[in-house]
Amino acid sequence: MNPRLSDLSACFEGVIPSIIATASADGMPNISYLSHVVRIDEEHVALSNQFFAKTAANVRANPKVTLILVDGLTGDQFLLDIGFVRSVDAGALFDKIARQLKASSAQVGMSDVMRLRSADIFRVHGIEKVLSPVESALAMAGRPPVSLPALSEAIRVIEQQEEADEIIDSLLGSVQRVLRYDNALVLIRDNHRGCLITTGSIGYGRSGLGSEVAGSEGLIGAAATSGQTIKVSDMSRVRRFGEAIGLDAEGAENTTRTVAFPQLPTAMSQIAVPMTARGVVTGVLFIESTERLAFREEDEAAIEILAGQAASALRASEREAAAAEPRPVATLPEPAAAGREVRVAHHRFDDSVFVDGTYIVKGVAGSLLRLMLEWHLNEGRSEFTNREMRLAAGARMPEIKDNLETRLLLLRRRLEEKRAPIRLVRVGRGRVRLEMEGPPILDATRGDDL
Repeated sequence: MNPRLSDLSACFEGVIPSIIATASADGMPNISYLSHVVRIDEEHVALSNQFFAKTAANVRANPKVTLILVDGLTGDQFLLDIGFVRSVDAGALFDKIARQLKASSAQVGMSDVMRLRSADIFRVHGIEKVLSPVESALAMAGRPPVSLPALSEAIRVIEQQEEADEIIDSLLGSVQRVLRYDNALVLIRDNHRGCLITTGSIGYGRSGLGSEVAGSEGLIGAAATSGQTIKVSDMSRVRRFGEAIGLDAEGAENTTRTVAFPQLPTAMSQIAVPMTARGVVTGVLFIESTERLAFREEDEAAIEILAGQAASALRASEREAAAAEPRPVATLPEPAAAGREVRVAHHRFDDSVFVDGTYIVKGVAGSLLRLMLEWHLNEGRSEFTNREMRLAAGARMPEIKDNLETRLLLLRRRLEEKRAPIRLVRVGRGRVRLEMEGPPILDATRGDDL
């Protein structure tokens, strides 16, 4: 039986470059390597056109072309007899290839050089497998298939969670337990500051909670802005994403107000999947593996299902918490906390917060901590409702109404991780309590002060 294009999925991952052979009108051959070949359907492929003026000229003069694809897992080679159909420089297909090219080339600082000129569409007239005298042991190896019952159970568990922390932890647990990937992050979108913030992680020596990625940076930013899954199947061909965005030295966050992005130095595959609910991207699920070609088509589909379920659950959690009718919060002054003074500095220009000189968080989460401390100092209470925080902070940061739960989660986890003398405790649906080891002293600075 002749192979079909759908049987060659491992050939379209870009692990081993494809080869295109063309000939001029007078029969002079030319051979070039291709960075991207995309399967469109069972009869068509698209080739990225970035540099190859000679190849492009030959294709226009002689549309009969030979393409060699290589399976990144087994090393099997396939000869494709293809014919030029048309070239596109706009539209969904062009955008898909351009996003993938930009995301991967940005990691080696070549996004401006490796700019996609066009996507050339070819019809596949025939596929022939190149016979090899050696049977590859890798052909029998690989990851076990995704268990559909286990995936169904993981979806059910995520759906049943009510709180943001439970939803994110269930998602990451499913990635580890059902899909068998050990390193993953959940990043929540911050429209107010135009970035994505790490709110959950597994498998890293440093959690990276609070680390940020610019809204359009690398695989994660591309997935968030496009709403499409972006992956790299062989990191030996590109530079590690963390190196591209810069990593802080240990302990540097107190002066830089940044948290180091988690590292997996031996990563070979990465995938960034948008967490989308009702057409709105609320975050990104980012997974990496030490294996090449770690994300097959069925793995990618399973990850997208889990990410979508978590996004819907987070959306429902926000709405339910906002609509919840909390018990009245005591307004009588509470006894002053005993113990040493706890000094909290808040900088308005980026809403960064330091507790006893240790950097905690910035952005919406930092503004929320300052708000709760002001209420505590002015009204003498330590319990607050999500509803009142939405109303109070919404005037300055309108998008707070959409993801207050995840910001409170980030704040709580950063306080715990830094072992701060202030803790944020969930005491009921839509209610939290500040617990402090001593009376707080709030220093709210203004302007561009550092």
